[in-house]
Amino acid sequence: MGTENTKLKAFLFPWLAYGHISPFLELAKKLSDRGFVIDLCSTPINLSFIQKRIPQSYSSSIQLVELQLPEFPQLPPHYHTTNGLPPHLNSTLHKALKLAKPNLITILKSRKPDIVIYDIIQLWTFGVASSLNIPSAQFFTSGAAMCSYFVHLYKNHDIEYPFPALHLRDYELTKARKTLADRNDTENEKKDDEPEEEITPQGGITLISTSREMEGKYMDYLSKIIDSRILPIGTLVQDPVASTGEESIEIMQWLDHKNELSTVFVSFGSEYFLSKEEREEIAFGLELSQVNFIWVVRFPKGENQNLKEALPQGFLERVGDRGMVVEGWAPQAKILTHRSIGGFVSHCGWNSISESIEFGIPVIAIPMQLDQPMNAKFLVEIGVALEVVRDDKGSLHREEIARVIKDVTSGESSEDLRCKVRNLGKNLKSKSVEDMNAAVEELKQLVGKSKIKNGSF
Repeated sequence: MGTENTKLKAFLFPWLAYGHISPFLELAKKLSDRGFVIDLCSTPINLSFIQKRIPQSYSSSIQLVELQLPEFPQLPPHYHTTNGLPPHLNSTLHKALKLAKPNLITILKSRKPDIVIYDIIQLWTFGVASSLNIPSAQFFTSGAAMCSYFVHLYKNHDIEYPFPALHLRDYELTKARKTLADRNDTENEKKDDEPEEEITPQGGITLISTSREMEGKYMDYLSKIIDSRILPIGTLVQDPVASTGEESIEIMQWLDHKNELSTVFVSFGSEYFLSKEEREEIAFGLELSQVNFIWVVRFPKGENQNLKEALPQGFLERVGDRGMVVEGWAPQAKILTHRSIGGFVSHCGWNSISESIEFGIPVIAIPMQLDQPMNAKFLVEIGVALEVVRDDKGSLHREEIARVIKDVTSGESSEDLRCKVRNLGKNLKSKSVEDMNAAVEELKQLVGKSKIKNGSF
């Protein structure tokens, strides 16, 4: 066919969020290892983040491609990312990316990739690729359980979801329905904007960052309801050695002085910002638990808050050396591999889940929004997490936070949780290479069929 001895070029197009960019970058590395040349496309502000995370060994095989977004007065270039983006501008960012479609078309005509791999959030990319006769595959950066639940809720809302272990509480369901209603409103606004581009072709390929060992039944159901072949590619976790910087050194030295499995890592991702009430309950929960902790606290860009003033009065003094609070960023993967870490207080974003499982760390689940409540239920179902249950109004309580932290780190269930997550992590590592190899062969076949169809051979 001609593809065997020629390197194929893959054009990767993630959503403008670090939680999506990171798995796309790991996918880029794995495709590069298997003979692909990669174009990774995003906005300049995101590319500056990505550039620092590309090892020298990939500098020739992974090329970064700038996508310029149209100008909006309320969305300057440093807001062309969800990292630190004020929540009320999220829909504006979606709109700006969609309006950059002509720029994307120009880039694709210039770069001439053999295949486009696009984020499921940007379904319109399929129409762009098809118009240029470029084969494409969509990529779910989240797990199959959550995806199948929400696609079911969207498409089959009158039919009961077939897996009762995954369910949303009343306050979570209210939030989820509002999200879907908002999406429907947005879709209705775009009726005249080439709606056919939102349709995924029958028999298409969907890559997903998971494993059949972990989510087999959910993958099968998802495949059925979206009418697409699901190809698992394993969990995409960054190399913990990649984390550098003076702050990293200080954190690791602090952890070195803690006993084995005595400390929890606390982080709620790069896109969620705790309310004052949530921050307070989590702080008091950590204090009541008497467990060592390292907590990453984030604020939206442009919101100047004094870290000490943002926490309960006297909190830092009372916890003393038992706790470390870091503002903005910490080397998560590196921290989770440290011997002193015995639990991860997490919002249950899929990347964080993947790292926790990969490194054998049980989860104290405090989901906040979007896919996170369903991810938390899934982790509890497979026995690698305990969830902090909120009250009927959806509010957190410090006593419940402290109780679950203690249960996971030193309670009766702690050893069982650690054993299950370690075994699962080992199984996924051993299967990931096989899954990725199989997915790459499928992608190559897709490219080959396209070249035959378009007379490129």
